[in-house]
Amino acid sequence: MEIQLTNSLTRKKEAFEPLKKGKAGVYTCGPTVYDYASIGNWRTYLLGDLAVRTLQSAGFNVTYIMNITDVGHLTGDNEGDADSGEDRMEKAKKREGKTAWDIAKIYSDDFVESFKKLHLTEPKEFTRATEHIQEQIDLVKQLEERGIAYTTSDGVYFDTAAYEKTGFAYGELSNLDEIQEGARVEVNEEKRNPRDFALWKFSPKDAKRDMEWESPWGVGFPGWHVECSAMSSKYLGDQFDLHIGGEDLKSTHHPNEIAQSQGATGKSPFVKYWMHGAFLKVDGGRMGKSIGNAYTLHDIEEKGFSPLALRYFYLTAHYRSSLNFTWEALEAAQNALNGLLDTIWLNIGAPTEADAKAVDQFFSALSDDLNMPEALAVVWDVVKDEKMNKGAKLATLFRMDGVLGFELDAELREAQDRTRTKEVQALLQQREAAREAKDFETSDAIRDQLLEMKLIVDDGPDGQRLKPVR
Repeated sequence: MEIQLTNSLTRKKEAFEPLKKGKAGVYTCGPTVYDYASIGNWRTYLLGDLAVRTLQSAGFNVTYIMNITDVGHLTGDNEGDADSGEDRMEKAKKREGKTAWDIAKIYSDDFVESFKKLHLTEPKEFTRATEHIQEQIDLVKQLEERGIAYTTSDGVYFDTAAYEKTGFAYGELSNLDEIQEGARVEVNEEKRNPRDFALWKFSPKDAKRDMEWESPWGVGFPGWHVECSAMSSKYLGDQFDLHIGGEDLKSTHHPNEIAQSQGATGKSPFVKYWMHGAFLKVDGGRMGKSIGNAYTLHDIEEKGFSPLALRYFYLTAHYRSSLNFTWEALEAAQNALNGLLDTIWLNIGAPTEADAKAVDQFFSALSDDLNMPEALAVVWDVVKDEKMNKGAKLATLFRMDGVLGFELDAELREAQDRTRTKEVQALLQQREAAREAKDFETSDAIRDQLLEMKLIVDDGPDGQRLKPVR
């Protein structure tokens, strides 16, 4: 199966051809763990999951890496200058009265736990910035040795003009006019060029940070951009196949990654394919903590929704299309997911052979730039196909679930465990006898008894079937 992906680097759809035949190195920009990840963040991480699952389905041996930023991401990023402001971890420690290390552990642990709830493919490594300080220092030293870095009073900076003199163009992925100092922050007069960016920041002289390290340039901490270059090269090599992130990273973070990686190694391209997911809107507008609508997975669960309802909701739109979150839309996603899960219960049996035509249609949609809405339409064609026998329907849905990620095989096992007990089977036999005898009072009483066991009787043309109360 040939996979076509929209490459942000070339701005066109291309056939995925990895650097090494049969293998794929994939990196997704992960969270900054100063707070809970928002549902906007989770949409990006689902994109990484879908890409990995699709590549695996096509037979690629995938090495998947995701970073966890636990130092160096400054609040100035919100104003357009990622080199200014306060470290988000330091700000969070003041907010919560804990150490920055405590903050990192609390929200990293929560992220990994939530990752599992959404059935996201676990990377080979969750690489933490604080565990790769030496690799980041080594990368800065490489850039310095190549004459592409310089030191100021507040840190070590990447020299974009010197980089361009090596033959590379700065600003790939982004429009050049997007890479500039923010209009709402004070300009750093020591920078040689407004587009230069921090590789290493010095600690304040009048305060000790929780997170700071010795370096050849002085005590400090790494810049935000350098961690991804250092860690991706360690685990995937100086050049790899696919890099994934939210569309907000196209303007500065990812172009800076490209520049510092290619500047350090002299190799191009740093990454062959780039994919960026569109923003998530909330109630038709932007999402933000200051607005109070940057919902988290905990908010979803507290409202009584399954995390997998959120997963289903994400699948209803193409990753490059804006998606509008409302509680009504999430409820519709929960209902649709329940209908899919109920299909497994209503077709209990042994999976046989998948329907080749349906499977081909499903993966054809996926291979066309991960077109999940079209793929979901094929799923529902299978669900509604009354001519397809139970075994084939289960086998077909299970093949598709390798990408859908709802663990439908586990749903089948639960259905079998709960419906094939002696007690349940005896009740069904008694109810069937009562119905044949037109003893509807007894039939209804048994139906109510099953309902107390959280089981709903579905009377169809092929007899009694059970599905759970959800």
